Amino acid sequence: MRNTARWATTLGLTAATVCGPLTGAALAAPERTPASLHAPSALVLTVGPGESAALAAPARAVTLVCSPRPAGTHPAPAPACAELRGTEGDFDALAADEGVLCTHEYDPVVVTVDGVWEGRRVSYERTFANECVKNAHGAGVFAF
Repeated sequence: MRNTARWATTLGLTAATVCGPLTGAALAAPERTPASLHAPSALVLTVGPGESAALAAPARAVTLVCSPRPAGTHPAPAPACAELRGTEGDFDALAADEGVLCTHEYDPVVVTVDGVWEGRRVSYERTFANECVKNAHGAGVFAF
């Protein structure tokens, strides 16, 4: 009988030691941080050769996070996010840089964008005549 009481006490103390810290965390209310007040904006952008993303595998891919602050593997996340905010996330509204001169060579590249922009789902695909035209269009967003 004494052995059973000792095992019960040991088991109870072990459970209290291991699970005790967990109960406080489980009961605590989630903290409200300024980051949680922003709608999420996280995108995956890809570029690859060809006229359609369905026909060609992407050659490069980057991530772009715009909320709560610019980040990701995109080479210039802050200007890209500013450009997207200027068009309210409308990729078709991204302006082409008129000062860039490109050849008329047809070597198509396709850009895709998938993710979330300010809390809404985004899926976008666009084919450009060549890499130069892609880089001139949406200079901050598609230049990767």
